[in-house]
Amino acid sequence: MADTANSKTRLRTSILFGAVLAGALALGGQAALAAGPYLVVDVDSGQTLMANQATQPWYPASLTKLMTVYVALQAVKDGRLTLDTPLTVSWRAANMPASKMGFIPGTEVTLDNALKMLMVKSPNDIAVTVAENISGSVEAFADEMNATAQKLGMHESHFVNPNGLHDPAHVSSARDMAIVGRALLRDFPEHADLFDIGALQLGAQIIGNHNGLLGHYPGADGMKTGFTCPAGFNVVASATQGGRRLIVVVLGSPTSAVRTLEAAHLFDAGFAQTGGGLGQLESLPASASNEPPDMRGDVCSRRNRAAAMAEEEELMAPANKMVTGRGVTATPEHSPVLTLADILRPVHFEPVPVFVGPKPDWTGPVLAAKPAVKDPADTPPEEAYAADKPSLTDNVDPGSAPAVLQGAVKPPPPEVKPIAPAVKAASKPEPSHRRLARVVTPKPAPTKLAKPN
Repeated sequence: MADTANSKTRLRTSILFGAVLAGALALGGQAALAAGPYLVVDVDSGQTLMANQATQPWYPASLTKLMTVYVALQAVKDGRLTLDTPLTVSWRAANMPASKMGFIPGTEVTLDNALKMLMVKSPNDIAVTVAENISGSVEAFADEMNATAQKLGMHESHFVNPNGLHDPAHVSSARDMAIVGRALLRDFPEHADLFDIGALQLGAQIIGNHNGLLGHYPGADGMKTGFTCPAGFNVVASATQGGRRLIVVVLGSPTSAVRTLEAAHLFDAGFAQTGGGLGQLESLPASASNEPPDMRGDVCSRRNRAAAMAEEEELMAPANKMVTGRGVTATPEHSPVLTLADILRPVHFEPVPVFVGPKPDWTGPVLAAKPAVKDPADTPPEEAYAADKPSLTDNVDPGSAPAVLQGAVKPPPPEVKPIAPAVKAASKPEPSHRRLARVVTPKPAPTKLAKPN
């Protein structure tokens, strides 16, 4: 049975590598400059070195999770919780579509482990868990995201969720994504190691990072990838060479391999540039277009969406999780443009361990989502937790939890249905004309019989 499964996995991987090869060979083994939005910025100075359609509204996909991490770290800085605070997975979180960790409702995970999972596996269920536990609900967390975006000077962004799942109203831009990436490195330098984790280890499971630049491009040290069919393949990447750190943003690539090659080319061009620039990141002119394009036709129409998802989830990651070390170290020398053969070369990472459940010595509070109730006094108990109940289409099987979760998962309490008091059935009302007749027409007086003499 195991041999059959391994054969299927190898066959699937071969097919995916073939698909990437076909797309990347069109570039002649090297990446031309991205045709869609891109941007290169110097992290220290904020000077924009190169840009194309940098303020064009775009669907950010999982790049959104950079903002989710920023809001979470700000909440820690403000004393609202700690990195060791356990967060509880709700029904709403557990029922997010893939990519996801697959934790069942009631699972507890510390904020520290949740943020590491977000940056490596990009699980949508964990993003919702972070949002609900910090702000009480996804909607309240989105409000915090938008307030933070305004504070940071992000002009094209509007967030409606913490994970980047497609919504027509959920938009950003290459410039705005560079702003939040730079803000994370500037405002939370002590957490910069969140963004360059090559692989995680959860029990016996090894989870590789989707960022194909890590370990392949000299000096690459973060940050986040993203993919949906409407968005295409996106990346916010950072790299350091010769004491100089750049951020590159690429949006709308047709495949994950092309995305990596484009970003590498832009890094090469940026590190080679010694002067000039386009001005400060925040001062780039607004785009003439206010509507983000839908890349679905270019990215997913000619191939199955599941295959595109698998490429993002599984193609780059398995090559990045095989042995030890943190990949290629930063060097001051200028590197040649990365080739397809380079990014398909296996890279060896030492997995960073994560776990579920609270820390053994934790004695503080355990957070959870707030019930979606406007006025608890006017809301029946059976409706108060409707947002966290499984629907008829939910497929959450507590018995399917990974073995590593045993002992750390708290199953949701059984649903208690209130017992309705017995109500006497009301009689069927009479027609109005009969009721009227009964009121208007007096009943005849009873006839009295004469007493016999």
